[in-house]
Amino acid sequence: MSNAGDVRIRSLLEVAELDVIGHLSGASNATLACSIRDPETDSQVMCVYKPRRGERPLWDFANGSLGHREVATAQLDELLGWNLVPPTVWRETGPLGPGMCQWWIDDDTSRPAVEVVAPSELTPGWLIVLEAQTYDGQDVVLAHEDSKALRRMCLFDLVTNNADRKGGHVLRDPEGRVVGIDHGLTFHVEPKVRTVLWGWAGMEIDQDLLVDLERLGRALSDSDAQVARLRQLLNPAEVLALADRVSVLIHDGTYPVPEASDHPALPWPPM
Repeated sequence: MSNAGDVRIRSLLEVAELDVIGHLSGASNATLACSIRDPETDSQVMCVYKPRRGERPLWDFANGSLGHREVATAQLDELLGWNLVPPTVWRETGPLGPGMCQWWIDDDTSRPAVEVVAPSELTPGWLIVLEAQTYDGQDVVLAHEDSKALRRMCLFDLVTNNADRKGGHVLRDPEGRVVGIDHGLTFHVEPKVRTVLWGWAGMEIDQDLLVDLERLGRALSDSDAQVARLRQLLNPAEVLALADRVSVLIHDGTYPVPEASDHPALPWPPM
């Protein structure tokens, strides 16, 4: 999708009337599928609306902050130019009050980027993250494809300190683009990365991705307008911690290896 298209979609998400179609029951917080009318095409399009009042309180994230964190991840993705996050906005009005609104992505489930399969079913070009057994004793592996888009997404999880990158939060749209959703548990000041994308642990980060991180580091240190919007969504300590994570990744030049600690490296459930 073009930048101009993203701008138009964000404008539509900010002001269009939301018609609630249904509730996504598998989500931890109130997540509503909504329809909005696109006046340019005179058609109904879909979006996801997460009202602040439907957020479940957590012990480690400030109450009512998850929607802002989702918008902040979209802002950061725009700064990086990686096109990983669907257009996402904050609305002050909605059927259940203020909340996050995000463009709906149709997931091509025939081409998953992350999967749990038997070892014999693993195809070339995939990286194993975890070996395990099912309850009935069958061997399985948690694995993901080795693609540039997923390398970006892994790095994005490290930068945003994403504590909940499940396999189901990685979608592939009908055009084949890999997209990440559900970014409410991000930007904490303490290390909390939990992701299924550990396949590159210990490997070097691609040079062009390091260049992107260096550009982001410079933006975070000046008065870039998009960074100013980030500062409205996150608290000062979280922005400083973000800059620190970027600096460490640039300095080390490698994808980190999960450390042995009480903090789990994988979300639960992984898929």
